Amino acid sequence: MKVRFTSGYIAITSAIIISVLVMTLVFATSFSGFSGRSNILDAYYKETSNALAEACVATALSKLAANGSYTGNENITVDGNQCAVLLIETAGGQKIIKTKAIFQKTVTNLKAVVAAADLSIVSWEELPVL
Repeated sequence: MKVRFTSGYIAITSAIIISVLVMTLVFATSFSGFSGRSNILDAYYKETSNALAEACVATALSKLAANGSYTGNENITVDGNQCAVLLIETAGGQKIIKTKAIFQKTVTNLKAVVAAADLSIVSWEELPVL
């Protein structure tokens, strides 16, 4: 008399399929968390780079207020990080201030157009490339 053990194969196959499904779910969840962390870090770098570029614009405005012939073209250190005020252009009654900041390989280029008479901001934009 032969004894057949076929019911064990169904249990093993079910366990393997369930294990593969659970491993796939765990992998997808951990990858999603890793990707989310990377996105948050990139957003922080961009925010910091933008703040540095804005600080350079504010510094250029204060130097223009103190000296109307200020031409820019200098690097400025803000809290241990550097940004650059590029050469300030004059167009009619306006001054064009361009700044560039790089933080952890994240670049922000700002262009602020101000009225030369009272240094009020006429326009403000982020440029893709300077």
